[in-house]
Amino acid sequence: MTTTTPLASIIMFVVASFFGALGQYLYKSGADAANSGLLSYLTNTRLMAGIACYVTVMVLFVAAFKRGGSMAALYPIYATTFIWGAGISHLAFGTEIRPVNIIGMAAIMGGMYLMGL
Repeated sequence: MTTTTPLASIIMFVVASFFGALGQYLYKSGADAANSGLLSYLTNTRLMAGIACYVTVMVLFVAAFKRGGSMAALYPIYATTFIWGAGISHLAFGTEIRPVNIIGMAAIMGGMYLMGL
């Protein structure tokens, strides 16, 4: 028996992948601003916002699975986190996106397609 993954679950995973990448950015920028003391980590708003992003990811995962989303269909979609991350890094830190990176992003998209067959 084949089940289809609801569109709402797919959208939730795309949104979760963006929040995952945003959380990575917030961790990086928060770490850059923190010193090595524990208090500087606990009072760092960027690190706390990064944690909130990851909590949001988990809530979206649960909601997507509750709607009947298939792990085999949804987890490859979460791989777009790497694409979102590259875009955020480019905008926030000026990280260069080279042709080889574009090829890698295309491979991720192709892999997502193949996993969904």
